[in-house]
Amino acid sequence: MKRFGIALAAVFSTAVSTAALADGHALTVGVSWSNFQEERWKTDEAAIKGALDAAGANYISADAQSSSGKQLSDVEALIAQGADALIILAQDASAVGPAVQAASDEGIPVIAYDRLIEDARAFYLTFDNVEVGRMQARAVLAAQPKGNYVMIKGSPTDPNADFLRGGQQEVLQAAIDAGDITIVGEAYTDGWVPANAQRNMEQILTAADNKVDAVVASNDGTAGGVVAALTAQGMEGIPVSGQDGDHAALNRVAIGTQTVSVWKDARALGKAAGEIAVALAAGEAVEGAAEWTSPSGTTLQSMFLAPVPVTADNLNVVLDAGWIAKDALCAGSSLAVCN
Repeated sequence: MKRFGIALAAVFSTAVSTAALADGHALTVGVSWSNFQEERWKTDEAAIKGALDAAGANYISADAQSSSGKQLSDVEALIAQGADALIILAQDASAVGPAVQAASDEGIPVIAYDRLIEDARAFYLTFDNVEVGRMQARAVLAAQPKGNYVMIKGSPTDPNADFLRGGQQEVLQAAIDAGDITIVGEAYTDGWVPANAQRNMEQILTAADNKVDAVVASNDGTAGGVVAALTAQGMEGIPVSGQDGDHAALNRVAIGTQTVSVWKDARALGKAAGEIAVALAAGEAVEGAAEWTSPSGTTLQSMFLAPVPVTADNLNVVLDAGWIAKDALCAGSSLAVCN
């Protein structure tokens, strides 16, 4: 499977100073969000808006509120409102096909934003999620090289859940084969909802009689649910992974209840999406794009940004980048970076 990474500051070959199409109308980009439950989507949205503002393009959006059916209606509405390009964060990758077809029928380019849409007509923009999974597992394995592991996966309707799980397994397999670690529980998290992750973790703890030494959780929201379940059992502090650089998660890293949050700078991803949308609507090529073939055999134009694992050893990375304020990061922490 062909993969590639690029620096977070993506550079595009088509700098469009004023986003207007051949007929003179101002370009409009529509964004269909799956939901706004995760902290990071508001950051993504601000970055998309910033890129579109810089290009003189208009922004319209809709929130599917975790409903795949509503998302299809939302896309139809965005098309009716005059969207010249669409950015879709798919609620259910297997159900979003009619939205891509509707856009294609109108000659509107589609960006599959951070979640794969199995359609060759979509431009797939994300971070390298297999590598995110590897980073999560590496950090947890380094902290706890032996013992009983739990795998808290993402939503079963999101292909990223399995990309992450595949990367995690690559790293853990040798230790599993050697008998150093045993996976004693594994569960998908419906909708990536933290409460669902907490419930899954509680059930696994009960089944395992609390004999759990580490948890590989697939994002910061699920990690929060896991930490809540562990804390209720007096087990806070065992290694737990996450991703997204959520502020609450980075604070957990600082105080020691989460081991790693793989930071995917949503500002870079949103900026890239806005710039790509403008370029594609104008019929221009995107520098840094390349063909990528999905595990099921669909070949798409794609771009993968590079993630960064953040642990207690390099929290200065997110501070220096202005991603989080020191007081938010350091509340309750005695780490040197917080002094």
